[in-house]
Amino acid sequence: MPSYPKRTAVLASAAALAGSAVLLAAPAAHATVVDVDYACKTPIGNKSAVSPIDIKGVRSGSGYKITMSWQKGVSSSPVELGKGAMSPSATVKLGGADSGTLNVTGSPNQAAIPANTPIKINDLSGIYTPKKTGKVTFTAGVLTIKALGTTTTCTPGNNPGPSLTLDVTAAGGGTTGSGSSSGGTGADSAGTLPKTGPEDSFVALGTLGGTVLLAGAAGALWLTRRNQPVRR
Repeated sequence: MPSYPKRTAVLASAAALAGSAVLLAAPAAHATVVDVDYACKTPIGNKSAVSPIDIKGVRSGSGYKITMSWQKGVSSSPVELGKGAMSPSATVKLGGADSGTLNVTGSPNQAAIPANTPIKINDLSGIYTPKKTGKVTFTAGVLTIKALGTTTTCTPGNNPGPSLTLDVTAAGGGTTGSGSSSGGTGADSAGTLPKTGPEDSFVALGTLGGTVLLAGAAGALWLTRRNQPVRR
């Protein structure tokens, strides 16, 4: 007579292994902090500054929330900028399976910026919606600073490499190739779905693995019940 508990254990183990295989195949994000040499055109002349740029991506609905961070200040002002006087925005260049630019925005400065002090840029974010499936790169683009009725434009002058590479999936299953440019929204428009980095892919796909495991257990239960003798 076959051992039904053993059969259940075997099926559960197979389901767990299937979940592990899915996890091992999970796409990962690759991020690198890149030094960007900004050439800035300001109302009082040209200035330059180098800042390490970090770009991260987390899943948000059918797209990804892209956040761009500056580790050092860029440009400066000859006069103090009061709280809320400076509004930054920037573009992120897309490459790989997609092309164009993503607009990222953020909140004004939350504290006064003293005169002749490097301006620290708050994190800027935007929502990227893939048009194609494949690896997409994100590279620092033009930074724009508006303050006291003036505009300062800072352009990368050292042809920096990508700060982030994501394996993305287009809604509806688009194929790998060149896509159209993508627009961005503000920093508060992110959703609440799991992130896309290695740790977050683990969480998201771990749920899928759990679903496979439950399906396997349900099948084992069905087999067990099916082969039980009929009580009279």
